[in-house]
Amino acid sequence: MKGLKNVIMSTAVIGAVSCGNGAVQDPASLPEAGERISRVEPLSWWTGMKTPLQIMVQGEGISGYDVRIDGGKGVEVGAVHKADSPNYLFVDVKISGNAVPGTYWLVFSKDGESFRYPYEIASRAEGSAARKSFSTADMIYLIMPDRFANGDPSNDSTDDTAEKADRGEFFGRHGGDIQGIIDHLDYISDLGATAVWCTPLLLDNEPEGSYHGYACSDYYHIDPRFGSNALYREFVDKAHEKGLKVIMDIVTNHCGTAHWWMKDLPFADWIHQFDEYTGTNVCFSTNMDPNASKYDLNLQESGWFVPSMPDMNLDNPFVLNYFKQWAVWWIEYAGLDGFRVDTYPYNEKVPMSEWCASVLEEYPDFNIVGECWTSSIPQLAYWQGGNANRDGFDSRLPSIMDFPLQEAIWKGVPTDSHGWGEGMIRIYDCLSHDFVYHDLSKMMIFPGNHDTDRIGDVLRHNADRQKIVLAMMATMRGIPQIFYGDEMMFVSKDRSQGHGGLRVDFPGGWKGDETDLFSESGRISANVGTDGKPVPAGQMAALHDYARTLFQWRKGKKVIHDGRTMHFLSRDNTYAYFRYDDTDAVFVFINNSRGKKHVPWSHYAEIASGLHDGRNVVTGEAAEVSDSTAVGPRQVLVVEFKR
Repeated sequence: MKGLKNVIMSTAVIGAVSCGNGAVQDPASLPEAGERISRVEPLSWWTGMKTPLQIMVQGEGISGYDVRIDGGKGVEVGAVHKADSPNYLFVDVKISGNAVPGTYWLVFSKDGESFRYPYEIASRAEGSAARKSFSTADMIYLIMPDRFANGDPSNDSTDDTAEKADRGEFFGRHGGDIQGIIDHLDYISDLGATAVWCTPLLLDNEPEGSYHGYACSDYYHIDPRFGSNALYREFVDKAHEKGLKVIMDIVTNHCGTAHWWMKDLPFADWIHQFDEYTGTNVCFSTNMDPNASKYDLNLQESGWFVPSMPDMNLDNPFVLNYFKQWAVWWIEYAGLDGFRVDTYPYNEKVPMSEWCASVLEEYPDFNIVGECWTSSIPQLAYWQGGNANRDGFDSRLPSIMDFPLQEAIWKGVPTDSHGWGEGMIRIYDCLSHDFVYHDLSKMMIFPGNHDTDRIGDVLRHNADRQKIVLAMMATMRGIPQIFYGDEMMFVSKDRSQGHGGLRVDFPGGWKGDETDLFSESGRISANVGTDGKPVPAGQMAALHDYARTLFQWRKGKKVIHDGRTMHFLSRDNTYAYFRYDDTDAVFVFINNSRGKKHVPWSHYAEIASGLHDGRNVVTGEAAEVSDSTAVGPRQVLVVEFKR
């Protein structure tokens, strides 16, 4: 354990509080804590949970108090742990199988004085542990809430948060919020999405750049500029009503410098600290490289992501416990369907493996996808749970983001090159490495996200090539994810502004917008983006309808969800593949060249022979494919067959 301080443990005081004359004081008569307790986390808990409950209590001088729990049978204190700071206590709570849901009281006593703090232990929802999660049957729609839709202008700026809204600032808050997402769930569902991933919604109280949410200031509260905990839970409920799952974006690697505990850390090693600012070396290979030095590995794990994001020390068991139960709390409280974990390899890998195991112990079918940003296929495979790693390490992380495929799309689709290894052969080559991965069904595929250039920019605003990318997302192995607006080829407002420029507002999401792309009439009347060549409105409408057709079709296409893949090599910037099982097949032919190409159907005889009842997925018309079938330049043919 890296530099963990000696932890002082005291035996818990369990029982009643004695008055001076030896009588037992009624807990109901005790004064409530008031300002003597600043925070208690987790905010509440449930009966029937497997995850051990360790309550963190913050209050001035609270470590000098004894603690017990009153309010009913089956709930008691197991142990109390003191921290380095006298202003914290960590209280282990035992909840037996016969515990009764209700309000309990944490009773703090010192020198004959006692006070109490209410703590809710609720009844767990029926079937909670057996909840299902996102899978290959889903299409994930990624939203940056601040830039998607402003449903409640009254919370754009609040008195208790530092940064105020200014829609004209690339790196400022624009006002999008949870209510805005709720208002447009029908649009998301109609597109064919079955899951929503929002970038972090928890409080980020940094003085600038707080809109993205990745510098958390409070792990248990939604940022008031987005809404409230209750509204977030309402969002999840309403999404479920629309057939949409909800994936929460979480960050265990770092918090923000504005986090409340930065003024008074529980332990000196609660975060990684250096004599001077030390950033991570971003060298993920140190985790699996047999030749790596401990020095380099330590910098990779312990260095800060950026100066505004202190690096958490998951080797401290109290930090790890904090994040284990925090994850479980949000799943149970909000009814979540999955997690996306930011900057996954920056965390200490062994504690994060324990973290994943803890979440899956509570929810065996829960899916967690980690952002493991590497173009190295073997290094990416290392991070997926169950992979046969030579060093014996098992991350227990169910799913990984397929950055190598994203890179292949970026390099292969925008070019007309027929050179060796260029064009669509890059996609073929990338998928030819699928033998390296442990579980292809647990891979998120995507053409871009909030941290990359927009795919519309990468494709230089070419709508035909955007259709190629959308078709691949709808038909390839894995779990597809698209970034909001990619269905209409949104482009950056100003690429020179980096992330701030690509995270454009969704027109119509703000009161007073002249154009509303969420509406049927509005999406054919305006352009989005001002960087170079904005996308013509007609193209946007056509792209939207193309994406909608494919993703709505994909919802019920089991062969796409669970089928195998067979693909065929070419040297002419075309690419062909089949998704198939025992009864169905889907054929995809991509002509990414400048000229018309004929489908070499006879080359595919080993799988194409016997296919029948063909139907063009995009047009809905009956389709037969042969060597004479022609596909126009930069066009895609998608045909479903029976076998």
